[in-house]
Amino acid sequence: MKKMIAVLFLFVLLVGCAPDFGERDEAVIDESIDESMPETAIVPKYNLREDNYRVLIDSNLSKARGVITNQVANRLDIDELEEGLRRHSMEVYDPDTYYFQEGQYLTDDILYSWLDRYDEDSNPEGLNPEADESKEDDERKEEEEDNPKYLSHILEQNYLQRTENDSVELAGISIGIAMKSVYRFQTEIGGPYYYQDISEKEMMNEANEIAEKVVERIRQMEGLENVPIMLSVFREESQSSLVPGNFVAKTNIAGDSSTVGNWQDINEENVLFPSSYGQDTYPDVWATLVDFESDIGSYFPNYVSAIGKGFFQNGELRKLTVEIPVSFYGKAELIGFTQYVYGLVLAGFPSDYELEVNITSGEKQEALIVRDAGAEEGFVHIYN
Repeated sequence: MKKMIAVLFLFVLLVGCAPDFGERDEAVIDESIDESMPETAIVPKYNLREDNYRVLIDSNLSKARGVITNQVANRLDIDELEEGLRRHSMEVYDPDTYYFQEGQYLTDDILYSWLDRYDEDSNPEGLNPEADESKEDDERKEEEEDNPKYLSHILEQNYLQRTENDSVELAGISIGIAMKSVYRFQTEIGGPYYYQDISEKEMMNEANEIAEKVVERIRQMEGLENVPIMLSVFREESQSSLVPGNFVAKTNIAGDSSTVGNWQDINEENVLFPSSYGQDTYPDVWATLVDFESDIGSYFPNYVSAIGKGFFQNGELRKLTVEIPVSFYGKAELIGFTQYVYGLVLAGFPSDYELEVNITSGEKQEALIVRDAGAEEGFVHIYN
């Protein structure tokens, strides 16, 4: 049974001196739950950006709310997994005609059972490899190394479309499978941590088997029997990494299929600057940041070093985020420094990628400079 949501348009009568804030957003009523007590949600009239989805605002938060923060150790990976899955979904579900809703089918109970180890008796739904956790000392360590937990999280996103009778219904889902690049484990509570590297080839072999089982189980859920699925694999970075991991593969599964077909490779990565890898792989970007640092250092004696994080697709830089940590001793000093940095941005950075510069002092953000790809000028904001 497809989930159907009726769309109504509300009009407001102005009473007395009540202010007019313009047209109300669309109200959405979910008739599939209880027609006598319809559930209302809002479809925002405007996007924050043209290349983003309008998000349903209702009481139906993610059914697995909080699971991702318990399963994925690096906060940067969490953000990239969520935002990146939406980014890749845009190639399948056009933001002009689809609405976004957090996952409504994979609950926290379902996910915790899937993400745990397989055990024929206690957890036959587990998607991580079975292991004998009763072993001790070196035998336990070897058991963990031979059977690492590859799978960290499964992220569900829902995409809805308007129908001819002014309702919206689920028209597709996206599933992100987050896999570890490093397995971190203990053999006893309070004991030392051990680290097991996982190659991308080994990870993808496991991810393919997991994906087959996930799709098979999704097709058995009411409301998802015939819904198209966009499936992708995310490779996490290590817990201490200063940049997030990246998506490595994706595939589309038609509504009448329960089989994972051929994977399409995704060529994207997040790169830290300065780093030897960044210098060797993207020398032009590295050189631009070196010149930028030199110009800042000649102006401001309290400056330490800029930290750059570049997002690349197919070898091309799409977004560069730069953090500049500085200690200030007055507002005028901050304003003058921000003006100077903004001039360096316009003069020294190519305009063919999105650029974001964050000027910080301690734990506080002092100023923000943003320039969109292709723009001649940018936006500057100095915080109070």
